[in-house]
Amino acid sequence: MFAWMVWTLPVAVFFTCIALMLVGMTIWEIKSPTVMRKGFLPIATTRGDRLFIGLLGAAYVNLAFVGLSKSFAEWFSLSQEPSVWISFVLSMLLLAFVMRRG
Repeated sequence: MFAWMVWTLPVAVFFTCIALMLVGMTIWEIKSPTVMRKGFLPIATTRGDRLFIGLLGAAYVNLAFVGLSKSFAEWFSLSQEPSVWISFVLSMLLLAFVMRRG
């Protein structure tokens, strides 16, 4: 069923983190209902809105990193392409920033 996808460790960790975030957000919402608030985003958002926006941003960071990793290796004279763990850490930092300040 899932043979079409390359299930590497970073991919598995990424999807596991998303699943855990959804479970955590559901429990948090049940325990403490969210209120709309305005951060740096141009709209008032709830926690769920910020999670969605943050996940979209994280996906774009990962896609950009994968697309540019060969160029990074050339630009910085690296012997091999940089690890995808770098993009994972960057995307999680972006997600945390959007969740906290968005």
